[in-house]
Amino acid sequence: MLVFILRRLAQAIVVMVTVAFIAFMLFQYVGDPVTSLLGQDATQEQRDQLRRDLGLDQSFVVQFGRFVGNAVQGEFGLSLRQGRQVSALIAERFPATLELSLSAAVIALVVGIPLGVYAALRRGRFGAQLMMTLSLLGVSLPTFLIGILLILIFAVTFKVLPSFGRGEVVTLGAWTTGFLTVDGWKHLILPAVTLSVFQLALIMRLVRSEMLEVLRADYIKFARARGLHNRAVYFGHALKNTLVPVITITGLQLGSLIAFAIITETVFQWPGMGLLFIQAVQFADIPVMAAYLCLIALIFVLINLVVDLLYFAVDPRLRIEKPAGGGH
Repeated sequence: MLVFILRRLAQAIVVMVTVAFIAFMLFQYVGDPVTSLLGQDATQEQRDQLRRDLGLDQSFVVQFGRFVGNAVQGEFGLSLRQGRQVSALIAERFPATLELSLSAAVIALVVGIPLGVYAALRRGRFGAQLMMTLSLLGVSLPTFLIGILLILIFAVTFKVLPSFGRGEVVTLGAWTTGFLTVDGWKHLILPAVTLSVFQLALIMRLVRSEMLEVLRADYIKFARARGLHNRAVYFGHALKNTLVPVITITGLQLGSLIAFAIITETVFQWPGMGLLFIQAVQFADIPVMAAYLCLIALIFVLINLVVDLLYFAVDPRLRIEKPAGGGH
């Protein structure tokens, strides 16, 4: 167990150092921070002084080491667009993105798993075929198109849900949430459903595929031969083993929801990190872009680590120690 954890931690460190290097290269080759901060009318003396203040006159290795050290502390400097600490901007926007992503993940799981089980157990029937067709649409349609269609139906035509913004939020210390207000829930529904559609369809198709595979296994045949009721076979044996690979996919998809909420946040003007990143790209705000890249990588690495540990705990085959010589 300890060797397994240490190996995963070593891999995570390698990934984070690589991402930090890529983020640092943004500072080197995308735009000029001195020009962005001082403008075109600054004198050469002012430019040279700012370069010294920012440490841009030092060697590449020294600059990268300082960047990594600051990144470990969560510091990425000042936003070139807003003139504020990037860490403060991320802290303001992160609750909105996390709230949206978790809501989308819950919708995808709560709806996708039962529909996948139903499609597997009722294979060939009209309802199951209809669900598979709809899931194919959910996987194929672009997120922005789904969002626009939902806005057209529920915000423009029926006028029952708001089409943009986060609504009324409650501040709890440094955290803000819309879960505690009715207006916050209303504003959350459309973007959360939009973001969940792809993941929901993916989970449904995965559960159906795995369920059909498990139902053909020998131990399911033996369970039937023992006279177990279908409910016990389906939900006591088949579903439990079906969910093992779903754990991995779901964990990775949670990271994807956070990383790729950019489109949904842009369509609904949701004030999260994705919208902040889009605005940073438009302005070439390198510190914000670098911070976003490192944060998303960290989220993926942590989720991967948790998923690996869960998989290790669920699958006993991973806990079998291999012989020292690698023999059989």
